[in-house]
Amino acid sequence: MKRVKAWANEFREHSNLIFISIAFFVIALAIDYISESYVNTVRTVVASDLILDHIPVVDLSFLFFYGFEIVIAVLLLYPLFFNIKEFHIAVSQFSLLVLIRSFFIALTHLGTPVNAIPIYSSHLYNWLVFQNDLFFSGHTAAPFLGFLIFRKEKIGIFFLIATVVLAATVLFMHVHYSIDVFAALFITYGSYQLGKLLFKKINNY
Repeated sequence: MKRVKAWANEFREHSNLIFISIAFFVIALAIDYISESYVNTVRTVVASDLILDHIPVVDLSFLFFYGFEIVIAVLLLYPLFFNIKEFHIAVSQFSLLVLIRSFFIALTHLGTPVNAIPIYSSHLYNWLVFQNDLFFSGHTAAPFLGFLIFRKEKIGIFFLIATVVLAATVLFMHVHYSIDVFAALFITYGSYQLGKLLFKKINNY
């Protein structure tokens, strides 16, 4: 009971920041949808890839969909239930990463690699599945962002393992080029540091 009261007090204390971060999240998703819809219509170029040329094609659709869902759920729900004062930080950082990825997607018109496993979801959000939204890998970026945010907590180990697993998943499925995966690590770190700078005053970093 005390834990619930403490959670409620912290929620009220940070409620303004929480609602602002959620609004930022909605805007980021809207821009991401516009960006991905755009690259779905433009002419793309399929490139060769040294790593993909030397690894087999493996259908890991289960990890591709459900593994990514779990990562996003933990990234947002862990702070919501266990550390509410960090919830708006996680949401705002994730929203910034989505915005930055939308920008790169709109600029980089790479086609899906040859022999890629077809991406089709029977989920309700299948209408959100796009083609050619490659650079950079969101499946690699999202868990790595979780690691950067929660690296000082035990949950950080989960995000680090998820980063490796999902990065390997998209490579073995040939749905991303290797540069999409490796660049995601550097860009996500840059996005995280930029977020700390931008949100320093309001997020009390």
